[in-house]
Amino acid sequence: MINVINISANAEEKPAPAAPAVLADGDAAKSKRVDNLHQARFIEIFLAAREPKTGSLVAACYNTLFTPSGIPESKDTSPQALVEGLDFDKMKTDFGVLNASLNGPKLWLPNWTEIETGVERDFNGIKAVWVAQLNMGDNKGGVGETTPYKPVTIARKSGLGWDKGTKVAILDAPDGNTWIMKGFQLGLKPQHTYDEFLAAGGSQFKKLPAGWKFRVITLEKDLIEKPEGGVATIMADEFFNVYDKTGPGMSNYKP
Repeated sequence: MINVINISANAEEKPAPAAPAVLADGDAAKSKRVDNLHQARFIEIFLAAREPKTGSLVAACYNTLFTPSGIPESKDTSPQALVEGLDFDKMKTDFGVLNASLNGPKLWLPNWTEIETGVERDFNGIKAVWVAQLNMGDNKGGVGETTPYKPVTIARKSGLGWDKGTKVAILDAPDGNTWIMKGFQLGLKPQHTYDEFLAAGGSQFKKLPAGWKFRVITLEKDLIEKPEGGVATIMADEFFNVYDKTGPGMSNYKP
């Protein structure tokens, strides 16, 4: 509760506005490992609200990959018809939040993930579990307002792994940093498959900063990512594909 200073002898102390229940969905989160994830289709839903104590805009993030039901044989945890039926205005009302937004649909590219999961929610028949709470700053437009090729940090204790022999997409920056694609953007109206995107190579990038290079490789050994101190460095490209930084502090080597 936040104390409000009385402005007169008869003024009553007013309670702080209650936080939406979703902001507590990670309070009892437990770690789990999920395998068989490479190219599994998923979405994330972000529910944004202000923390009553700080006034900061934060967003509870829900992912369809990590529910108790596991990965289906189809590897599709976000059926297209159900995604198209998502009503984000209704979500704002139902969950008492300021903003609701969609990330994806995407393909998850690591082979396995260790992650903390919290409360499961139902969105138009799509089950998704709490996986993170993000600091949104002044971004009221949701996760879609992302600056391409601009690294950002996120508090994340999850571990990720790409198995030896997995084909991966890499961005090399002129500062020596190497980035691996973690999530391939399909969107509501996919323009190409993941394999088609890889085959097209660097020629399809129109906004890649000077000195950056795109390449596709097959891993010669397992790549394991465990962010040092629970803070990961991530980045989106112009297609809203998501990459994780590799190397010291992030992974066991730079591919």
